[in-house]
Amino acid sequence: MIVLFTDFGLAGPYVGQMESVLLQNAPGVPVVNLFADAPRCNPRAAAYLLAAYATEFPLDTVFLAVVDPGVGDERRRPCIVRADGRWYVGPDNGLFNMVARRARSVCWWDITWRPKRLSASFHGRDLFAPVAARIARGEEPPGTPVQVAERIEMAWPEELAEVIYVDHFGNAMIGMRASCLSSQAWLVVGGKRIGHARTFSSVKKGEPFWYENANGLVEIAVNQGHAGKELGMGIGTPVKVEE
Repeated sequence: MIVLFTDFGLAGPYVGQMESVLLQNAPGVPVVNLFADAPRCNPRAAAYLLAAYATEFPLDTVFLAVVDPGVGDERRRPCIVRADGRWYVGPDNGLFNMVARRARSVCWWDITWRPKRLSASFHGRDLFAPVAARIARGEEPPGTPVQVAERIEMAWPEELAEVIYVDHFGNAMIGMRASCLSSQAWLVVGGKRIGHARTFSSVKKGEPFWYENANGLVEIAVNQGHAGKELGMGIGTPVKVEE
């Protein structure tokens, strides 16, 4: 399958235009819209989110991932990554950094193919979608292999103690895997200490807590409330850990 991971939003034509290209170039291949609201113009936060969700998909899934504030800049390379048997197509701007760092096996290509029409502002439709369709059809990557070490940013922390996503319910995902924390740990946001609970029903209505979400990330919630609004959290809000 082809999985879309973008910051385009559901309003407007962008996701639909990419889906159209995929259906024309890879007919019969299922297309799943995983995130249309990835952290906007923030490849760093999006990298931790993508790494947490990608492993839920089967081998040979093609992730068409576009969080690309540098689109049109010739210094920003387009790339293809194969990490632990899954494919990733998109901009080389750090978006695939954590996927590659955590993988046991990684190959990396700079995309050299160019379409007849390449707009300056929509490489998701014009470049990345056709390449993703090629990969989904089983074709070889249309690019030049490069050394993975030349592309990975090692200065980023393995676990990011910041909010990377706030969902529809107001729950705030942190760029940290819950397996790295003790259930006795406290999280501090805006001066408020937040304890751990396993489920929403473990705390009273209106009470904040942190828990391990279904994809292994630390997540802060308020039972039947909006944690993002009530605790003043948004993308990039720092979180302190107190053991």
